[in-house]
Amino acid sequence: MTANDSAQVAAAVPSTNHGDVKPEATAPAAPSVIQKPFPNPIDTAKPEPPATLTPDQQSKYEAVLKTVSSWTEVPTTAEKNASTEPFTDDDRMWLTRECLLRYLRATKWNVSEAEARLRRTLTWRREYGMEKLTSDYISIENETGKQVIMGFDIHGRPCLYLLPSNQNTEKSERQIQHLVFMLERVIDLMGPDQETLALLVNFKETKSGQSATLGQAKQTLDILQNHYPERLGRALVINVPFVIWGFFKLITPFIDPNTRQKLKFNEDLRQHVPPSHLLKSVGGDVDFKYDHSIYWPALNELAEQRRIAYRERWVQGGKQVGEFENYLKGEDIPSVAPAQGTTKEAEA
Repeated sequence: MTANDSAQVAAAVPSTNHGDVKPEATAPAAPSVIQKPFPNPIDTAKPEPPATLTPDQQSKYEAVLKTVSSWTEVPTTAEKNASTEPFTDDDRMWLTRECLLRYLRATKWNVSEAEARLRRTLTWRREYGMEKLTSDYISIENETGKQVIMGFDIHGRPCLYLLPSNQNTEKSERQIQHLVFMLERVIDLMGPDQETLALLVNFKETKSGQSATLGQAKQTLDILQNHYPERLGRALVINVPFVIWGFFKLITPFIDPNTRQKLKFNEDLRQHVPPSHLLKSVGGDVDFKYDHSIYWPALNELAEQRRIAYRERWVQGGKQVGEFENYLKGEDIPSVAPAQGTTKEAEA
């Protein structure tokens, strides 16, 4: 384990030095079992630096920032002539500088399309009911550990494992909501300079009926591509059975070409994730055992701590649209200059 994991490992290994027993006479400590998510990547796992904006790209960013800073309401549904609701602090906090840039990159720097997609996502987040996706509501979906956030890859991306063989519920909308919930938690755990995740899908022992249907796959792709653009850094898929290969061929036409380039099949995962952060079940050194009563509260407590700190920094910075995500994540940099964001909001 790395220094980042030492506290957890120490807690997991019982002391063997009792009374007058000499240390050299004690039995070797049993291997520690990891049951909680790692909070940080190893020191050598560094995010790839973002590209410097060209003058044209900076100009387009400023155009989008000006537009979204003027928004005061948002449609409540995607239907034509839908009613609107006032903009909220959650809306403004979501519209960070990096968020606007992600949508610009996803639309190949088309200003009007980026603005339209940003508004559609704000509507979708309302319509989908993000505030209703609580840890208690989603809990039943993860009781068998079919999705696990554990460790960080070589570029410091948090790793989200999908383990279809652990499927425990019937097909339902909550299965899709489960993935959305976990995506939000992965985003909570992203450190400074990190905007993407590593998706690890292990189809080992997956039986017929345990993987997603074509309809669920299309719905999931729609959510990922339209409302989480530029969030996938790498997708590592292993132990792909013949029937799943056919499934991938069916959904490939629906996958954005840029996303397709990030898909890697049956590669050595140790090339992408440090062994000290990779589950032993897929070739790493982490002896992980899923216990829902331990893992689930630990994950949600860690994510909540990050969200609270993030919001506190946003309030301290003046509740500005276009805020720097690195500032919000605790990096020792100034808040975005007032001239670049909206007028500071009055404290509630």
